[in-house]
Amino acid sequence: MAPRILLCGDVLGRLNQLYKRVISANKSAGPFDALLCVGQFFPDSPDQRDEFTDYIEGKSEIPIPTYFIGDYGVGAAKVLLSATKDPGNQGFKMDGLKICSNLYWLKGSGKFALHGLSVAYLSGRQTSSGQQYGTYGQDDVDALRALAEEPGIVDIFLSNEWPRGVTNSAAPDAIPPGITHASGDDSSVAELVAEIKPRYHIAGFKGVFYSREPYSNVDAVHVTRFFGLASVGNKDKQKFIHAISPTPACTMSASEINMKPPNTTISPYIDIEETIRSEEAKKRPVDSSLDAQYWRYDVKRQKQGDGDGDKLCFKYLSSGSCPRGEKCHFRHDADAREQYLRGVCFDFLNKGKCERGPDCQFKHNLVEKGEIALNRRRRSDAGSANRSKECWFCLSSPNVESDLIVSVGEHFYCALAKGPLVDDHMLILPIEHSPSTLSLPPECKRELCRFQSSLRMYSKNQGKEIIFFELISKRGTHANLQAVPVLSSKATAVKNIFSLAAKRLGFEFETIQDSQSSEGRKLLKEHSNGKFSLFYVELPDGTLLLHSIEENENFPVQFGREVLAGLLKMPEKADWRNCKLSKEEEVKLVEAFKNQFKDFDPNQ
Repeated sequence: MAPRILLCGDVLGRLNQLYKRVISANKSAGPFDALLCVGQFFPDSPDQRDEFTDYIEGKSEIPIPTYFIGDYGVGAAKVLLSATKDPGNQGFKMDGLKICSNLYWLKGSGKFALHGLSVAYLSGRQTSSGQQYGTYGQDDVDALRALAEEPGIVDIFLSNEWPRGVTNSAAPDAIPPGITHASGDDSSVAELVAEIKPRYHIAGFKGVFYSREPYSNVDAVHVTRFFGLASVGNKDKQKFIHAISPTPACTMSASEINMKPPNTTISPYIDIEETIRSEEAKKRPVDSSLDAQYWRYDVKRQKQGDGDGDKLCFKYLSSGSCPRGEKCHFRHDADAREQYLRGVCFDFLNKGKCERGPDCQFKHNLVEKGEIALNRRRRSDAGSANRSKECWFCLSSPNVESDLIVSVGEHFYCALAKGPLVDDHMLILPIEHSPSTLSLPPECKRELCRFQSSLRMYSKNQGKEIIFFELISKRGTHANLQAVPVLSSKATAVKNIFSLAAKRLGFEFETIQDSQSSEGRKLLKEHSNGKFSLFYVELPDGTLLLHSIEENENFPVQFGREVLAGLLKMPEKADWRNCKLSKEEEVKLVEAFKNQFKDFDPNQ
C-alpha cells in the first residue's frame, strides 16, 4: 500500500492546534505515516514558547513522526544547538537529527528514504545575514545539484520559500491574489526544482494555499505537482494541512510514470534562467573590458557543446565527462573546463560573480585564451606534469599550500589537514600525482609504512591512537591518507561507531582482521580494481574496514571525518569548512607539531 503523508505549512510554534488537526485527520482518513512541515516551524512570538517547549521536553506527546526544515524562529538556536550536541545525532544523518520523540530536524540539504519515498530537502532560507541556523548556503545548493545527477526520481522536494516563477503558464483564475510579487520567491529554489524534477514540490512561507496544475518537465517523462501551504491557525482559514498518498516512483511502471493529467501545463521554469540573467545584467560592470572578462561564458553570446541550457555542467567541468552526454541540458564547455582546472571559481565562470567574497579560495579572474591554448599543448606533451601543476596536492604544483607541510620524504610528504578535525590531524600524500596510495610501487609503500609507524609512535607518546582512512575515487583525484588521533580510551569504540554509521547508510563493512600493515594493504589492493571507488579504515590493532562503493551509491565524501567527529563529540566539525583557520593559526599549529614530532620524524 502507498504511504500516506501529511504536509503542513508554517507551524509558527502552534503545536497544539497542529496536532489537534493531525489527530482529527488520522481518525477520519488515516492512519498517516509521517508529517512533513515547510516554512517557519518555531514560534514567531515568545507567547508560544511555553506551548512549544512542552512538546520538546516531553510534557505533551507528538502523535506522528514529524520532519521540519523551517529551522528559525523564537528559541530555535537553543533547541537546535542542543540537538547537534546530542550523541545520538553524531555521524552522518541525512534522515534528520532527532529533537525529541517523533520530531526530526532536516538540517542543511539532503535526500533520504521515507517509507519507500525519495525525499529531498533544502532547509532554511536564502539570506545574507550570516545566522548560524535558519539559512542555507551555496554548499547546500551544490549538494542538491549533485543529487540531480544521480539515477532515480525524487518523489518529494521540500523548501521553505516558493520557487520564483512557479505561476508561469498556470491558470490565472486559480492563482491566489497577492502572490504574484517576488516576496517569498527564491530563484535558487526555482533552478533547483528545474534540475531535480521532483514529482511533488512542497513550500510554505507565503501564508496562502495554492495547488498548481501539474506541469511537465524538460528532459523527463513525469510531471511535477506544486503545493504552497498556509500557516497553522491563519486568520483567513486557508488550508495549512494537506494529505497525499504517492506510490514510490521506484516501484511504478513506465506507463504509470509517463501518465499526464489533462490539465498538465508546460514547465513554469523554461524562461526562469533568462529572467535571472536579465536581473543580474543590471548589476554588470559598465566597462566593456570588464564586461568581456566577466561574461565570457554567457551562452547568449557564446553557445558551445551539445547542451542547450544556459548554465555550465559542473560534472563536466570537474571530471571532463558527464553521464548524461548529449541529453545534459547544461553546457559542456572545454574552455570553461580549462579555466576551472586553472583554479578559477565555478560560480565566477557560471554566473560572472561569486557571492562568497574573501571566503572563496578560488580565482576570480580568467586566464587568457592564448595561455589556455599554450597550456593545452603543454598538457598534450606532458600530461602528468600538468596534472601536477593543476592539482592542489602535488608537491610541484604552484597551488600547494607549502606552509601546511611538516615532513617530506622521497615519495610521500606529511601535512596538516586543511580545516583540521583536531590539532594534529594529518594527511599523508604522494609527492607525485597518484589516485591511490594502493597503486604505488613497493618502494613507495615501504616509505608510507614508515610514515604511518612514526605517526603511531608519536600518538602513543601523547596517550592517543591513530585512525587512518582513505577514500579512493575511481575518477582519479590525488590520493590522501587521513590520520586522525583519538584518545586511547576512545579507540576501542571506533570499529563500532563506523559499523553503526555504515548500517545507517545501508551497507556493512567487510573486515580484514589482525592484519600486518603490509599484508593488509596487499588485500586492500585486490579490492581496488579501478572499477569501483573504495573507502577503508585502518584501526589501531591493524584491523581494516573496507567498502566498495557502487557506481550510483550516494556515499558521503566526508564520511570518515563525520564519523570521527561524532566519536569525539564534535559534530559541528564534521565539515572541514567549519574548521578553517587563518594563515597565522595554521603556521602556529604546524610549527608546534614539527617541534613535537621531530624525534619521530622518519625524515629527520
